[in-house]
Amino acid sequence: MVITGVKDQKITDEYCLYCGDCCDVLPALESESIGFSVFSPPFASLYSYTDEDADMGNSRSPKEFFEHFSFLIPELFRLLMPGRVVAVHCMDLPVFKRDEEEIGIYDFPGDLVRAFRKQGFVFHSRFCIWKDPLIAAVRTRAIGLAHKQLVKDSSVCRTGIADYILAFRKPGQNPKPIRNENSLSEYYGLREIPRELNRYVGWGDPKTNKRAHWIWQQYASPVWFDIDQTNVLPYKKAREGDDEKHICPLQIQVIERCIALWSAKDDVVLTPFMGVGSEVYVAVKNGRKGIGVELKRSYFKQAVRNLESLKYKQQVQKGFDL
Repeated sequence: MVITGVKDQKITDEYCLYCGDCCDVLPALESESIGFSVFSPPFASLYSYTDEDADMGNSRSPKEFFEHFSFLIPELFRLLMPGRVVAVHCMDLPVFKRDEEEIGIYDFPGDLVRAFRKQGFVFHSRFCIWKDPLIAAVRTRAIGLAHKQLVKDSSVCRTGIADYILAFRKPGQNPKPIRNENSLSEYYGLREIPRELNRYVGWGDPKTNKRAHWIWQQYASPVWFDIDQTNVLPYKKAREGDDEKHICPLQIQVIERCIALWSAKDDVVLTPFMGVGSEVYVAVKNGRKGIGVELKRSYFKQAVRNLESLKYKQQVQKGFDL
């Protein structure tokens, strides 16, 4: 739908992209019209993406961030269909000396859980996404991950910081059950499905489809070990100034799994922090419709390019199929 007051918008039959503040856009959407929402919010005050007051990343403290974020959660609750899920990508956040505190870790996921529960959501599940601590050590130069610190004084050493998917469910009876009569057929991850299970491709009985059972066992694991951290949408053209240290698109395989688990065909999938369009891209690619809101204009423009490239790929594929 067309919304007045936004900086820009791109509306098609498959998706609606808005350049504006999600706290302004979401109230214009119809109640209980969203089948699933998935997003990566600003990580409190860790990064600042723009200098706008509406940017939740411009918070001076976690307390200030959650004061702003608390305007969003009730809208998500209103928009979501009963019994459906919101999936939030997050991580524990490092605390630095410059914050006038001791070096440590801030439990950002824990505060997200408390914030969603306060607004009536049910805490549904938590998935841990493994990340390579060596890559993190090289990228961040965190003293707690340095081997030389282990030799010098290991009391400062810590684990690498994992990503999490926190899932919150709106209470009530789901009016549109997410049925998987053919069970799970696609696997999104780096692990290879055992070859001996290939004979179950197209298997008619979900109760005896061992290939689908194997896929489900990987998805149901509390730790996802095989997410390709480099499998993200193009984002370099969206950079402005020093954005290269800030842009971190959510991995495609993470979104693919969430879409497969918690949405049905033709559902509307919402992301209030669209970035370069990853969540909307995966939703449309898998037969859903998408709504995305992004405050930063350069990210919005890249999201439009990414969605247009998907349309082109689908048209080319359709031509090959014919």
